Amino acid sequence: MRIRAAATLVALMALAISACGGGSGGEHRLTCGGEPPAKPGGGSYSCTFSDNFTGSTLDSSKWMVQTTARSGYATGSDCYVNSRNNISVAGGYLHLTSRVEPAPFICHSPLGHFTTSQTAGSVLTFDKFAQTYGRFEFRAKFPSTVGPGVDSALWMYPVKPAYGAWPNSGEIDVAERFGTPTADHILPSVHYAGEDSALSTGHGCVVPTADSAFHTYAVDWTTTTMYFRYDGHLCFQHFWTPNAPLVRPQPFDQAFDLVMTQTGQRGAPVGTTITMDVDWVRAWR
Repeated sequence: MRIRAAATLVALMALAISACGGGSGGEHRLTCGGEPPAKPGGGSYSCTFSDNFTGSTLDSSKWMVQTTARSGYATGSDCYVNSRNNISVAGGYLHLTSRVEPAPFICHSPLGHFTTSQTAGSVLTFDKFAQTYGRFEFRAKFPSTVGPGVDSALWMYPVKPAYGAWPNSGEIDVAERFGTPTADHILPSVHYAGEDSALSTGHGCVVPTADSAFHTYAVDWTTTTMYFRYDGHLCFQHFWTPNAPLVRPQPFDQAFDLVMTQTGQRGAPVGTTITMDVDWVRAWR
C-alpha cells in the first residue's frame, strides 16, 4: 500500500523509457473466457486483455518481469529478480514466490546496491498493455504464510506520473493481503493526494478462504467511482475527491498498468518460500 507504492513510483519512473499503449491490440478477438459483464452505467464490456497462463513460460508479449537491478524497485530487504524460482508458469497458473536464499548476496540496484538474503517476484504489463477505465479482474489464491513483511498484491499503477510523485498520480490496489494482523482481510484501496485512508481502503472486505481457494478480485473503474467486487459481490466502493488543483476524474484519468507482486516474511529461516498463485487476469472496456 502506501510504503510499497512510494517505492514503486521510483521504480516505474526509472522504467519509463517509452509510453505504453492504451489497449492490447487484438481486443476484438478476445473473449475473456465467457459472457461479458455488465457496465455499472449500463451496457456490456468488451474484452481488452486476457491471460490464462497456459504453457510453461510467462508470455513476454503481455508481461514484463520487474527486477531491482533494472528499476531500483525494492521493498524492505526483498530483491526482485528474474528467476524461475520466483516467477514461473505451470499447470495453468502463474506462481509468484518470495524466497529466503541459502546465503546473503548483493542485490544490484541503480539506486544503490544492498546485501540481502530475500528474493521476490513481480510482473507488470508495462509497455505491453495499459488502460483508462473499465473492469480489471484477477483470479488468485493468496499464500497461507503469515508474518511481518508478507504482502501479496494485485494492483494497478499509472504508466506515467502525469500529476507528479506518488501519491499525486494515483494507485489502485484491487486486492492486497498482508500477513498481519488480520490475514483474512483482503484490502482494496485507492491512493491519491487528499485521500482519507479510513475512507479510501475497504477495511471490511473479508475472504476467509483467500489462502486455501481461488477467488476473483475485480474493480470497475469509472470517471467518478471505483467499485471493488470480490467473487462478483460488491464489497467496497470509493468516490474520490483529490486535492486542488486536481479535479475528478484526475488523477484517475490516465492509463494504468496491471501489476502483481509477492514479497516475503522478514526474519524467516533459510529455505522459506511464500507463493501466490494466479489463475487468470482479464481486462474489459
